Amino acid sequence: MSMFRRTAGRAAIAAAVLALAAGAVRAAPYVLDPARSAIRFEIGAEGYPLTRGQFRRFTSNLAVDFDHPARSKVSFKVEAASLDTGLPMLDSYVRSDAFLNTERFPAVSFESTSVEKLDDHRVQVTGTLTLLGVSRPEVFVVDVDQSTGKGALGLTARGHIHRSDFGMTAGLPLISDDVAITVAALADTQ
Repeated sequence: MSMFRRTAGRAAIAAAVLALAAGAVRAAPYVLDPARSAIRFEIGAEGYPLTRGQFRRFTSNLAVDFDHPARSKVSFKVEAASLDTGLPMLDSYVRSDAFLNTERFPAVSFESTSVEKLDDHRVQVTGTLTLLGVSRPEVFVVDVDQSTGKGALGLTARGHIHRSDFGMTAGLPLISDDVAITVAALADTQ
């Protein structure tokens, strides 16, 4: 093989690697505005109205590629003890080892494994949710709003989990197994 062919072959390989790397980093990083973002939940119990609450402290990493949504990545880490239902006694009970066991498991995390475009304003995010030391695949549908202002992005993710899938069985069946989760967020480019 001539020197030219070896050099051209190496150049082609280098160009392909650079193109793949450029595609991998094309997703723009976003940072959630904590003052305008919330992770909320709803759960039912027999004979009681829906219990609603939210987690006050969390961090996230978002990399969004509008041209190639499959290249987007999402991750969240939630401080389990930041749970707030507005009822301090209920908060203490839910933080206990009967439910979230926040002393042993201080964080709840989610890491995306795939992002699929559903239409011009919605994507489906599949990922691994880790709760009480158990990791399971979960799916969230995310409404994306790009009209929120210069560089800003509005996101509303919705999904349902079964708490028993994570070993959280206290109160079943009087307290629902189904937990609705909503993440409403405003993110800005870094």
